[in-house]
Amino acid sequence: MTATAVPTVLTARALLLDMDGTLVNSDAVVERCWRRWAERHGLDGDEVMKVVHGRQGYASMALLLPDRPMAQNHADNARMLAEETADLDGVVAVPGAQAFLASLAGVPHALVTSADVALSTARMAAAGLALPEVRITAESVGASKPDPEGFLKGAAELGVDPAECIVFEDSGAGITAGRAAGMQVVGVGPRADFHEPDVVVRDLTQVRVEARGDGEIRLYVG
Repeated sequence: MTATAVPTVLTARALLLDMDGTLVNSDAVVERCWRRWAERHGLDGDEVMKVVHGRQGYASMALLLPDRPMAQNHADNARMLAEETADLDGVVAVPGAQAFLASLAGVPHALVTSADVALSTARMAAAGLALPEVRITAESVGASKPDPEGFLKGAAELGVDPAECIVFEDSGAGITAGRAAGMQVVGVGPRADFHEPDVVVRDLTQVRVEARGDGEIRLYVG
């Protein structure tokens, strides 16, 4: 991992937080559900898992089954979301997530996730994490990450210029989306290291937030 060996200080006016892999470790259920899906469609499970992180399900399906009608992908995605929402075994908080979220009281921030309302609510509760007041979910956008729409909507909801936002992400699709939105990106966990965010941390224990009186947020990383 290329996390900086010495502390780095980033500044912003708002923070935009991915959920899966960033605040919540849901890898176990994601693996179970998507490997079952891969088997049903005669696809290699390892290759499927290289694609699905960070994207909405229908977008992953479109990449994996390019000749299939998009309507079928959306229908299949609805079934997948229900399956994932019902399976919370092994869903836990990323180390440091609870304290990190608690430190954001009074700090402009939003959840920006490819999960829908039901799935994000279930996973955050299973991990013992409070949902941010501002949430951009699958229902909020017309395009999945790596499209920047979700992050741009999050910035707009908070009334902050995109260039003054910092994104927290774990996946290639999410990191690409954050960069396309013109934002700095903090990568969280081992997946992030392959996609060259601005800085990488092992988990959220390596992040400290300081809110200043002028509205500036200082982020101490590393």
